[in-house]
Amino acid sequence: MYKYGEHPKSDNEDRLLQILTIQKMNASLKEIAGAFEIEKELTFHFARHTFATTLTLPNGVPLESVSKMLGHKNLLTTQHYEKVLDKKVSEDMNILRVKNSNTIIKLSRSK
Repeated sequence: MYKYGEHPKSDNEDRLLQILTIQKMNASLKEIAGAFEIEKELTFHFARHTFATTLTLPNGVPLESVSKMLGHKNLLTTQHYEKVLDKKVSEDMNILRVKNSNTIIKLSRSK
């Protein structure tokens, strides 16, 4: 917990951890991708987008909470991620419709 306590950024900005630049973060993500042979280009933006669209919103985390987690000052900025999910919701509903129609067919045959 106190590992970075003496770091100048921690002292000057009253933060526990130092803040990396986007460039350093992207360089680290590129290194990680290389180590795990991930061919997709990993970036900080991609990570935030993935966090919002695959971890939080589909699992019922309210948009307002996601907005705060991402540090957005305006809820409209976060709503962009929700719009991305509309297509996914439509696809998921189609899958559900097919599964239900198969279940109905099975039930009617078993009578």
